[in-house]
Amino acid sequence: MIVVLGIGGTHLSGFQMSVINYTSPYIQNFINETWLERYGSVLHQKTLMLLWSFVVSVYCVGGMIGCLCSGYLTAKYGKKKCLLFNDMVLIIATLHTGFSRRAKSFEMILIGRFLEGIGAGINMNAHVQYVGEISPKKLRGFVNVTSSLFLALGKTVARILGLRYL
Repeated sequence: MIVVLGIGGTHLSGFQMSVINYTSPYIQNFINETWLERYGSVLHQKTLMLLWSFVVSVYCVGGMIGCLCSGYLTAKYGKKKCLLFNDMVLIIATLHTGFSRRAKSFEMILIGRFLEGIGAGINMNAHVQYVGEISPKKLRGFVNVTSSLFLALGKTVARILGLRYL
């Protein structure tokens, strides 16, 4: 149960934090191709870097909003319902990011990253509380620490999968 909750909970947030670093050349190329197709000119390097900075940082903005909303959501709806709602947010975020190439819209990546950040912000608070509530009293401290472990593991997996020679 701990492994399932860890992989389904904080592992995803850690993975999303780190995976963007290794996809940067591909996403920047996609932004450039989309811009060229729409407007007939190549995107200036400074503008491309600005758009790339938005793609990276919008995750943190969403995370901040998610953290601020998580207390209200867990108090009003409960932790389990809050986490189920969060799953819907993450599914919508994944669909936006996944279909951005087909739709030829780099803006969908921005929306997807923003929603992923909201999901991570809600998850990092509600998940730890929920896991602490459902775990036996003897294991409560150990189970709460596994959230940090799986967050770090998610970052590690993203970095390993991002190695160029793999």
